[in-house]
Amino acid sequence: MNALRMAVIGGGHLGRIHARLLADTPGVQLVAVADPIAKSREEAAAGARTDGVADYRELFGRIDAAVVATPTATHRDVALDLIERGIHTLVEKPITSTSAEAEVLVAAARRRGVVLQVGHVERFNPAWKPLSAEIGKPRYIEALRCGPYTFRSTDVSVVLDLMVHDVDLVLSLVDSPVERIDAVGHAVIGPHEDLANARIQFADGTVANLSASRVSYEAERRMRIFSSSGFASVDFAARTSTLVNAAVQLTAAGFDAAALSPEAKNLFKERLFSDVLPIRRLPAVDGNAIAEELLDFAQSIRTGSAPRVTGEQGLAALTVCEAIGEQIARQNQREAVAHDAHDDATTHDAAAQHAATTLAHPAMLPAGDRRAAG
Repeated sequence: MNALRMAVIGGGHLGRIHARLLADTPGVQLVAVADPIAKSREEAAAGARTDGVADYRELFGRIDAAVVATPTATHRDVALDLIERGIHTLVEKPITSTSAEAEVLVAAARRRGVVLQVGHVERFNPAWKPLSAEIGKPRYIEALRCGPYTFRSTDVSVVLDLMVHDVDLVLSLVDSPVERIDAVGHAVIGPHEDLANARIQFADGTVANLSASRVSYEAERRMRIFSSSGFASVDFAARTSTLVNAAVQLTAAGFDAAALSPEAKNLFKERLFSDVLPIRRLPAVDGNAIAEELLDFAQSIRTGSAPRVTGEQGLAALTVCEAIGEQIARQNQREAVAHDAHDDATTHDAAAQHAATTLAHPAMLPAGDRRAAG
């Protein structure tokens, strides 16, 4: 079996990780790292024991597949160049800057018959994989994803930088259209939102409440899922997960906890999380999510099977993130209008009071003010 000839386009933080891992991926030949900045490509290439090129187009005819880890604004043009030449493409999240651009990539990949995978790497987190099959039908989901300011991905908002991970995970669990989105956000350091909260309601009644911040004093990546069969909690950073499933007695027809005898209630409380709502804490599992993602990419190319995160799924996540961004913009506009109206009213009231004090006839003023006015 011939090795897949791959390249990494983009020698930044994430591109270097992809290159280093691809260099050690079985069945893959890392041909080069492409980046127009000499220092970036030289360091990335050296770390992966491969060549560096300034222009990715120099690699046409020499590669079968590529990983696109360039700034988001360039994803559409770079990925489309590759796809139109029949090169299988894994593009980092978000798939593109806009859903319209993403639709172009998805359509081109279908037409050319190439694999288009999107780098929503949390799908490959060792804590998520065993859990996702046991969750059941979600009813309520809450997620928190935050960390300190890193100066990476500041060309997009925190919604497309961090929250997009949780949007993708939620969409992978909920098989229902989005019905309503409410969102707020705020820019702290740069021109784009650095913190945001979104409440997503689906047509089947499921609700997801997502919070993200890149100006937090501590890092957290957690999700809690309340489903028809129980509860699940995931710590993506620690790669641990917890499952709580209801015992048969709780779901049996006619069960009434209030009707239990005092002795039975005491026993019920003592055994609540051992027998009634048994807890299973899944151990941390070794594994590299990005390495697993790259193996999935290579496997999809070899077998023709769909990758775990398809271009269509990347488009879906981006579409929801766009709607969140639009809601944040509307909310910020409403707040700005309300603030301006308040300022205008305050200014008007102050001016009116000043005019009444300075222009009124002394006989209309209180005695103390008459002396001042006279």
